[in-house]
Amino acid sequence: MGLESSPEQPQPLRVIAQQVKGWVERLGWVWVEGQLIQVNRRAGSATVFLTLRDRLAEVSASVTTGPQVLDAAGPLTEGATVVARLRPSYYTPSGRLSYLCDEIRPVGEGRLLAQLEQRKRMLQAEGLFDRSRKKPLPFLPRVVGLVTAAQSAAERDVVENARRRWPQVVFRTLHAQVQGVNAATQVMEALAVLDRDPDVEVIVVARGGGSVEDLLAFSDEGVVRAAAACRTPVVSAIGHETDSPILDLVADHRASTPTDAARSVVPDVAEERERIASARERLHRALESRLDREQHTLDGLRRRPVLIDPLASFEIRHEQLDSMRTRLERAVDQVLQREHTRVEHLLARARSLSPVATLERGYAVLADSSGHTVSSLGRLAEGDTVRAWLQDGTADLTVRALHPDQPHDPREPHDPREPHDSREPDEPAGKETR
Repeated sequence: MGLESSPEQPQPLRVIAQQVKGWVERLGWVWVEGQLIQVNRRAGSATVFLTLRDRLAEVSASVTTGPQVLDAAGPLTEGATVVARLRPSYYTPSGRLSYLCDEIRPVGEGRLLAQLEQRKRMLQAEGLFDRSRKKPLPFLPRVVGLVTAAQSAAERDVVENARRRWPQVVFRTLHAQVQGVNAATQVMEALAVLDRDPDVEVIVVARGGGSVEDLLAFSDEGVVRAAAACRTPVVSAIGHETDSPILDLVADHRASTPTDAARSVVPDVAEERERIASARERLHRALESRLDREQHTLDGLRRRPVLIDPLASFEIRHEQLDSMRTRLERAVDQVLQREHTRVEHLLARARSLSPVATLERGYAVLADSSGHTVSSLGRLAEGDTVRAWLQDGTADLTVRALHPDQPHDPREPHDPREPHDSREPDEPAGKETR
């Protein structure tokens, strides 16, 4: 029912806004299909802003929802087709029309991509994509296993490019459907057969490009688990550079194209010959350099005096030995001379202290009857018999008289070395008792 109004009786703006709000929100919740063209998710915000557009008409709408609603739909990318449960909402203060969303679902390819993303997360949580599981490819495999469609461009690209690089390469090819209902089962069976073959050292799974639906067999959970369980290294060569089935993540090596797979599994014979020639050249230069260094060292050794004249060192040592011998003889003579002089001095001192020297100077040594030397008149008496030791013998004497020394006149010089003569003027010389 419309509102009555006229220039004389206009309706307030708030009334019109309230009426519009009631008309809009009367529509309630409705499922809408559209293309997601923008996702504005702000960090820490409880609201996510979306923009939906009709796929055929130039009609778009602003949608607000919560992060949990968007996460429940799986990974959504801009451009994906979705169906969303919306309710229109009119904000009266600004007159802005928006839509609230409480559920969103991908459809068509978007739904398929969301399912694949969930499968990736599950397999990744199991650790099937870990780099530690990746096995290295052999340098030159004896036999290369190939899983591909019969008479396909992928098979031709792998085989021809591999033989162009290494003509003697041997392929063991098992054909399987690479698209359709039975594709995943046949690929799994071919992987199992080649993995059991002891001659096969690497397995290549190849297919040409296609849409997401065309490549679904290589994102199948069974195929992915079969590739992960292979003991033989697996190379995934599915589609083009932009294609990324789950098999690429679990394979030991990902090739961007079948041609790239051929370059990965066998070496290039021309490149290897160049490497060998380069290595031989480097080895030759290193060997020549080593020989030059050793020859230089040998020449230096040959120029040493000890090798030029081996006896020269003996002559030098002989001269040194003669010089040392001369110095030693001189030192010994000096030591002997000093010791000889010292001995002579000691001998002279001993001789000067010897009684024999005293006897040689004209003195005599007296001894009483008991053999003790007499040095004082107090030990003699008249009539005693004494023995006198002279220079050339002994004489037995009888003491006839004792004559003590007279006090010496200090005014007269007296040499203590001269014997004092205490005889009377008329006393005979035979009574001297020096």
